[in-house]
Amino acid sequence: MRRTIVALLTVTALVAACQQPAETTAAEPAAADAPAPVMPADAPPQEEVDPAVIAATPAGEPGSCLAEIGPAASARLVERCIMVSPATHPPCNAANPCEMIQGEIDRACEMFPADASRPAECGA
Repeated sequence: MRRTIVALLTVTALVAACQQPAETTAAEPAAADAPAPVMPADAPPQEEVDPAVIAATPAGEPGSCLAEIGPAASARLVERCIMVSPATHPPCNAANPCEMIQGEIDRACEMFPADASRPAECGA
């Protein structure tokens, strides 16, 4: 009997601890009142790059896809790679060799079952 009561009290305490408060208190600022986040000046570059920036870059590093096939074609290859790759950090970047980007596209497209309809990017 004592074990049952202790178990019920423990479960009740855990459930109560998991519940969120119904209202915010006056001491907590509302989300709308919070200032917008500001990127520090010394922050490292971010992964996402606007395709217009890539297209505006005239040439890349030697060995990069950008240097191999140019900005327009490398941007199209990168977009195809991003559309099909399930990887969390795929090599879909114009700074990588075109062979690596195409390899990721091929690998991702092979993961689709034969009977499923593949994305259009797999056939391009």
